[in-house]
Amino acid sequence: MSNEIKVPTMAELSAAGQQPEVLFWVGCAGSFDDRAKKITKAFVKLLNKANVNFAVLGTEESCTGDPAKRAGNEFLFQMQAVTNIEVMNAYEIKKVVTACPHCFNTIKNEYPGLGGNYEVVHHTQFLKQLLEEGKISVEGGKFKGKRITFHDPCYLGRANNVYEAPRDLIRKLDAELVEMKSCKSRGLCCGAGGAQMFKEPEKGNKDVNIERTEQALETQPEIIAAGCPFCNTMMTDGVKNKEKEASIAVMDIAELIATAEDL
Repeated sequence: MSNEIKVPTMAELSAAGQQPEVLFWVGCAGSFDDRAKKITKAFVKLLNKANVNFAVLGTEESCTGDPAKRAGNEFLFQMQAVTNIEVMNAYEIKKVVTACPHCFNTIKNEYPGLGGNYEVVHHTQFLKQLLEEGKISVEGGKFKGKRITFHDPCYLGRANNVYEAPRDLIRKLDAELVEMKSCKSRGLCCGAGGAQMFKEPEKGNKDVNIERTEQALETQPEIIAAGCPFCNTMMTDGVKNKEKEASIAVMDIAELIATAEDL
């Protein structure tokens, strides 16, 4: 596996008089959470493999403001959003790709009203596009025949109707895609969304990530696939709660593709 990871910044390219094709918006989880950083690295390896002309904002990237908005602090959200928009507009960004459905939803649907107009795609959509253009290939040998179930992130699925891109990529692995009883438009939240990641759950009989994990386990999967770093954490915690971590892996779609490509 190659250890070299090329991650150019917008500032570096701008200083060289270059403009990337796409801005990779990393997000807070992908930047700071040790587990989510592995997803970021897997996606960057795929971008490099496909020779995508991309860059990140690096230290110029801030929170999109999504947690503030979901928690009801519209003032803080707009402060954070306008700051980001000013940075991206200064670099004349046209296209944004992100592995975080929360960033995807916020930049795609809420930044235009504040002056931020970009083509925004989720990394599963982008990877599917790269696959269709022949820029990456998927050899599914490592996953052939494995039972994989996909957990729909709320802000990718129900909020933006993106259901098929991650599933199409799983099918390319020659894996057996098995659906949970609540999937696609009926998908159950993992419990991380709406700023819930940062607080104790409301009182009830069961934490929602445990309920969702139980639905996943009903499919008898070998892998639970996710397309969101927060979902990944919640499902991983659920699998550990059920003491199944030795037999069931929780992996992002980018990690599945990168692993299949031995990157």
